[in-house]
Amino acid sequence: MIELYKPALHELGFRERLLADKETMAYNRAWGGTIPFPKEKWEKWYQRWLKAPAFERYYRYLYDPAGKNFVGEAAYHYDEEKGIHLCDVIVLAEYRSRGFGSAGLRLLCGAAKENGIPVLYDDIAADNPSWRLFLKNGFEIDTRDEAVIMVKKTL
Repeated sequence: MIELYKPALHELGFRERLLADKETMAYNRAWGGTIPFPKEKWEKWYQRWLKAPAFERYYRYLYDPAGKNFVGEAAYHYDEEKGIHLCDVIVLAEYRSRGFGSAGLRLLCGAAKENGIPVLYDDIAADNPSWRLFLKNGFEIDTRDEAVIMVKKTL
């Protein structure tokens, strides 16, 4: 169905488009909505995310070979302050409700396990219905308050 794809530096335009799309980033309303990702930031970001050891940071595009296009992104990173690996999967709004989120989450969990990550977490705004996607894919609610639902999955 979909594949994880490691983008080259010159391919980060898709990430810029993804983060700038208001409908896609509506889930991020509580933290500011869209996120600027101008070309002058690409090199530094690329070095931090795609050159880092896979235990610390992992980033891939979700690629749909049938449509021959990128449909989203999947990532995890080690949060030193919390002492956990946080993950996320973002699907471009125009490609939602086609199973790409679930497939991407399963692929991301597989990659994390291969890279020695024992548990993945995600902190999701309480008003964001995507926490249901995580539960559907084997995550459980770890903590919950009025602002955030923390989900986790032992790999």
